[in-house]
Amino acid sequence: MQIEKMHILVVDDCHDVHYQLNGFLRSAGLKNLHFADSVEMTYEILGLTDGGQLNLRINLILMDIKMADINGIEATRNIKSRQEFQDVPVLMITADVSKESLSAAFEAGAVDYITKPLNKVELIARVRSFLKLKSEMDSRKQREKQLEEALSEIQTLRGLIPICASCKKIRNDDGYWQQIETFISEHSEADFSHSICPQCVKKLYPQLNF
Repeated sequence: MQIEKMHILVVDDCHDVHYQLNGFLRSAGLKNLHFADSVEMTYEILGLTDGGQLNLRINLILMDIKMADINGIEATRNIKSRQEFQDVPVLMITADVSKESLSAAFEAGAVDYITKPLNKVELIARVRSFLKLKSEMDSRKQREKQLEEALSEIQTLRGLIPICASCKKIRNDDGYWQQIETFISEHSEADFSHSICPQCVKKLYPQLNF
């Protein structure tokens, strides 16, 4: 996915920060922006409230650490506890750069932080970097999914195969007896090209001299 088409969620209880981030990010061509002024609203946007539908469009979260309702670190921990959002980068926005605060943020699942007051160049560089990382992760997961689907479609012969000791027909899973060529063709990628081995030629056509 192109970075410019990816979705960013900004979580901050200060509307001035919303306004500033909106200007910075839009100037960089990032226009799919969503804003929340509380953790409760964040959960609603992500679909984490009771009965809500998960919003998997969000590709990056910018999270303020100190907010009025719930601490941003706790909110990050709750979001990252969900399997669906474990690959979504959370970038903390904070004026508190104490070791304790940042350590708690990283332990909760944040990938990095940006200090207030915001620096436009630094902000855009970090945001684009993590959007690129998210895009690459999504592409890798999609390739892995396609590979798993392709492998699941490859049929292989395994286990005990019931075969007639006389005519060599094979009993399939439905209990019917099939020619060995038919059974193998339906359970593998093999094709058949018929011929006659030398021993059978001598048995079937004894009049021929070799």
